[in-house]
Amino acid sequence: MAYNHEIFGQRLKSAREMRGLSMADLSQELEGLVTRQAICKYEAGKMLPDSTVLIRLARILDVKTDYFFRPFSIALSGIEFRKKSTMSVKSGKSVQQMVLDNVERYFEIEEICGLPHNSTPLQDNPVIRTKEDVIALAASIRKEWGLGNDGITDVITLLENKGIKVVEVECDDNFDGLSGKAGDCFVIVLNKTQLHPERKRFTALHELGHLFMRFDPAISDKEKESLCHLFASEFLIPQSSFKDILGDLGKGNLNLFSFADIQRAYGISIDAQIRKARDAGMISESRYKSYFIRKRQSQKFQAFVDRVLTEDEVPQRFKTLVYDAYAKNIISVSKAASLLNTSVEEVLSTAVFV
Repeated sequence: MAYNHEIFGQRLKSAREMRGLSMADLSQELEGLVTRQAICKYEAGKMLPDSTVLIRLARILDVKTDYFFRPFSIALSGIEFRKKSTMSVKSGKSVQQMVLDNVERYFEIEEICGLPHNSTPLQDNPVIRTKEDVIALAASIRKEWGLGNDGITDVITLLENKGIKVVEVECDDNFDGLSGKAGDCFVIVLNKTQLHPERKRFTALHELGHLFMRFDPAISDKEKESLCHLFASEFLIPQSSFKDILGDLGKGNLNLFSFADIQRAYGISIDAQIRKARDAGMISESRYKSYFIRKRQSQKFQAFVDRVLTEDEVPQRFKTLVYDAYAKNIISVSKAASLLNTSVEEVLSTAVFV
């Protein structure tokens, strides 16, 4: 088979960036088997490695050998990162390449199963200029999706049911999530290393805000982030329901057991609720600040408000499609392993069929 030098070079660069390695780093990982200059020529499409080097590259970069010769089928657009300012350019490239790889494999299994890629079409959303616009939009979408004012049992499943590709990647704590498009499909990416389920739910809906809200051009990036926070908060629990449950908070002490009840019912952290109460004018700025001061000063207080009362949520649709195709003999076990980027042994040991 004649392999495309250019595709191999692009794929090698993508896999290298996915692992956060420079050409020199990769050469070092290969223990001198290939020089940095040779890797440069590979990526430039000037030559191909022999089979020994190819297998070593695949092992070091944690990809299947067929990854290197798979034509590029999609491109990501409209990428919106939710990250800390300390996130390096290298880490940013790594995340984007991981996302591209995951979405490509997601699209491939959909094509194998004869399923469309596109997400649920957006309604003609109004331009967002104020906080009131955000609250109204969140209420409108909740109504359109038939959610009423109840808590959302599983945010990720809800998004997947609306055709949104939800992908988890393993990366450092400087990255929370991102959103964008692959063709006509919406994509939301979450950090798999975030172990706090309520934070994951909030981040997923923050990214949904980036996808669904059309901002006035005059709004700054910082304001957009704040409004996406508001969107996530409103989507988890509408302000009207929040006020009805808590009532008049008055000027006395806050009963955090009431906030914990909301945390259980709506899957929103107490920290996010305190911010919501401040933004809704239910508590003053000084009470808001005193909450976080006490949290820093008291380990017992911090342990109470940081308790996880919500079950973890993980994307399931992609894996379900792969195992379903394997169960129906549409794909082989080796193809299933390739799509899942795991071993044949892992697929055989985890497949549960009747």
